[in-house]
Amino acid sequence: MNPAVELKDVTLIFGGDHPKDEPVLAVQDIDLSIPPGQFVAVVGPSGCGKTTILNMLAGIIGPTRGSVMRHGQEIDGPSDDIGYMLARSGLSPWRTARRNVELGLEFRGVPRGERRERAMELLAKLRLEGFADSFPSQLSQGMRQRVAIARTLAIDPDLWLMDEPFGALDAQTRLTVQAEFLDLWYETHKTVIFVTHDLEEAVLLADRVVVMTARPGRIKSDTIVDLARPRVIDELRFDPVFRETEHRIWEELRGEIV
Repeated sequence: MNPAVELKDVTLIFGGDHPKDEPVLAVQDIDLSIPPGQFVAVVGPSGCGKTTILNMLAGIIGPTRGSVMRHGQEIDGPSDDIGYMLARSGLSPWRTARRNVELGLEFRGVPRGERRERAMELLAKLRLEGFADSFPSQLSQGMRQRVAIARTLAIDPDLWLMDEPFGALDAQTRLTVQAEFLDLWYETHKTVIFVTHDLEEAVLLADRVVVMTARPGRIKSDTIVDLARPRVIDELRFDPVFRETEHRIWEELRGEIV
């Protein structure tokens, strides 16, 4: 079976097209292979190229050198079976929660009744069915992020790209949304690449945690998280194996942050 995603000897340089345009070496010599259904978290200091990797996997940009592949095929542009979620919800303020969730399905020409059914199913799983007709301005930040999760997953993407999706949430809300997101993922076991600055979050959620060096971003370590699934997040945070794993990865990450 081909990997779900694979980066081989990937280097990306921004700029340098004009004499006054200083080139920036963003990532260098990246080798990463992720099998279908695996949840991989990527951590590293700001500016190390984490989002750049997501953008290459999404087909938004291409590498300067090397290969970026999905299921053994070179990525040559955006694909409609990828869900990409950012730190901010980015909801359309003029659409209700339900109609925001339906947006991707609407672009695909899915009939109205089917769109509504799918949106309500996801909102119910995220405990938002009572807010389906509310506008984003009427929702808390945590609710808006849950709507954004539902919108991302409504199209049933094969690959989930998550770029700090819970970074704007307060600590208590984050734990709740993390648990709901993990439950949704566990039902599908789709492939996830999850960028975060929160090492605890990475270990709580992922099967593997990849640590990147300071720019130019390289892969410094790749650690398997040996914790059973399904996971109960509010209990797992005090598990000795969790703490030992988090500490071990922190030792790899600390020097890069400094």
